Formats: sequence, structure tokens, C-alpha cells
Amino acid sequence: MNGGLQQRVVSKDGHNNVQIDNVEGMVKLYLHDIWTTVVDMKWRYKLMFFVSTYFMTWFIFGVIFFLIAMGNNDLNIDQPSNHTPCVMNVASLTGAYLFAQESQTTIGYGYRHISEKCPHAIVILVFQLVLTNLAAIFVTGTFLAKLTRPKKRAETVKFSQLALVSQYKGQLCVMVRVANMRKSPLLQCELSGKLLFPYVTEEGEKIQLHQESVNFQFDCNEQCSFLALPLIFYHVLDECSPLANLTPEGLMVRNFELVVSLNATMESTASTCQSRTSYVPQEFRWGYEFKPLLFGTHGGKFITDFNYFDEIQISNDSLLLQDPRNKKLLLEKEYHKD
Repeated sequence: MNGGLQQRVVSKDGHNNVQIDNVEGMVKLYLHDIWTTVVDMKWRYKLMFFVSTYFMTWFIFGVIFFLIAMGNNDLNIDQPSNHTPCVMNVASLTGAYLFAQESQTTIGYGYRHISEKCPHAIVILVFQLVLTNLAAIFVTGTFLAKLTRPKKRAETVKFSQLALVSQYKGQLCVMVRVANMRKSPLLQCELSGKLLFPYVTEEGEKIQLHQESVNFQFDCNEQCSFLALPLIFYHVLDECSPLANLTPEGLMVRNFELVVSLNATMESTASTCQSRTSYVPQEFRWGYEFKPLLFGTHGGKFITDFNYFDEIQISNDSLLLQDPRNKKLLLEKEYHKD
């Protein structure tokens, strides 16, 4: 994970960044759970699947009705006067296709219709209507499921691009800012984290991505009642923290990824949603704090200016001046004041 672009398990926009490869029977596994497979399809593939479902059923049953007409000698031009076709006015594959389409999309017949003298064609017609209706219910259900997925609501949750290390209530903390981009609040919000890093066990076993929990708090509670304003969640760097030995110099050489997840309940539907992001050492800033972004107006309302969402400023806490980059910036700041 060192050198060049650092690898991530979770991308900044919250997507899974792990590629699954060389899995035996992958297609079979996906077909066993066809509902989830279709729901997870990208929209362009789902639209193709939706259109092809109708065209394929129309074509397949059109071929069947064409074979029935062929077996009943309906395609012969020289027919006896007492001959009754199975499907009236079907003399080609195109006509059979149009009959199958008309049977599925209308409640009555016109030029082409089925004959009562052909019971096996009636059975095929009933089977077509049952099967195509089930297919339509399945495809429509997957469309609705994809449209109402909590994943879309989670995309309106914004995380700060940087994680900051600063003093909060007398304790050294890692802080991230989270905002809800909609007016409807998210309820029972809980921010949790996982620290992923290489690890060697006492037995000498090398674990490429060892995981340890990183608990974030808000006002001494693990949950906040609702997320309507941008909030800052913090993790205390105490002796129980997996980041307890973090130092400004360590950020330049350590190899880890902090995956942060916000779990919340949507007020409108009461369903849960989860939004994720991750931070690597290059995205940590030691001795900084977030700039305020909430401003009041004369009308009694508050304005959240997202131009300041990712803006940070150096903390004036002397305990954090051990970072050489902060010392340099503070000296420049004092110089400009003079």
C-alpha cells in the first residue's frame, strides 16, 4: 500500500473498492439470488433487461404459435373449405409474433384470434399469459426496489475530505465532519469506524488487512438524535484507541486506512441507510480544526454555507505545535499580522 496511489478498501464516495476474481461457479451463485442480482444491475443493463424480457417472450411464444399453425396445416394455401385454423389469420412468423404480442398487451382480439377447435393452442395461450404476467411483476418489482433503495438516500450524506487531529474538551481526538444534504433529518445517527492496517501476530502470521474498531462520539454519546445540521464526530485517542500511538511524524510513514460508516434511520420511510467513506494517512491533518459554516440571519433562520464545509484552520493549542508544518504556517501567520 506504500508508494504511488494508496490502495483503498472503500473509496472516498463510499463504494466497495475490492474486486472479486477467480471464484468458481460465480454465475451460478448470482443466479441463485436472481432478485438481488437484478436489483444491483446498473440502470442501462436493467433497461435492456426490461425491454428484452418483453421482446423475448413475444418472440418465443410467436414461434410456438407458428409451429402450432404449421402442425395444423394452417400455412397451406390450398386448404379444404371445412378447415378451421388454430389461430385465425396467421400465415407467417411475423403474424404469429403479432398475435403473441396482442395476446399479452390487450384484453380483446381483432383481426387475429384463437380458434376454439384447437385446445392445445388455448393451453399455450393461458401459459403465456401466466408466465408473462409473472415476468412483468418481477421486472416491475426490481425497478421499484432499486428506486426506493436506502443507498440513494445515503448518497445525500456528505463527509469531510480530511480527518483532523486536535484537542476537544481537553482530549486529543480524531474528528470528521458529517452533513445531511436534505431538509428531512436522519434519525438515530451513529458513526462507527474500522481501522485497517497490516499486522503481524505473535505467531508470526502476517495479516494484510487487520481490522480494529474505532468508536466515534458526539457530545459524549455514541448516537445523536437527528442529523439536520453539519456535525463533528470525534474519536478520543486514549490508551484504548487503535490510533493511540499516532504522531505527526507517524502520519508520514504509517500505513493504514480508516473506514467511517454513518448508520441512520430515514424519517420518511423509517428504513435504515448507511453511508461510508475512508481516510488514509495523507488525508489526516494534525493540529487543525474545522472552520464554522453555520451562520444566523435576521429572519431567525440558520444558513449552512457549504463553501466552508472542508475549510480548516490551525488550532491555537500549544500541544499540537509539534507538527513542523503547523509551526511554519503559524510563523507565516504572525509575520503577516506584523
